Amino acid sequence: MTMMMTMITYNEAIDDEVMEILESCGVKNYTKIKGVFGKGETSGTHLGDDIWPGRNNILYAACQDNEARQLILYVKELRKKLGKEGVKAFVLPLEEMT
Repeated sequence: MTMMMTMITYNEAIDDEVMEILESCGVKNYTKIKGVFGKGETSGTHLGDDIWPGRNNILYAACQDNEARQLILYVKELRKKLGKEGVKAFVLPLEEMT
């Protein structure tokens, strides 16, 4: 069984949509970091202040390879629907888990 670490970064305004993706894929275990700042080429700058309002969330899910691939497909569909709202997913190999 190959395990992967999926990282999803997204605008906090679409938290419900991202959580629906996890549920649809059957992913039950995750770690969410709320209120992070950053800058994206299409989503713009989010620094949580008056000049650059908005914040992002990061969600990590350690899952099997097939679940990670399914998450990526769902995020791609969400990107098509939302456009500039800002959501990206990354899949990294998970070498060890204890």
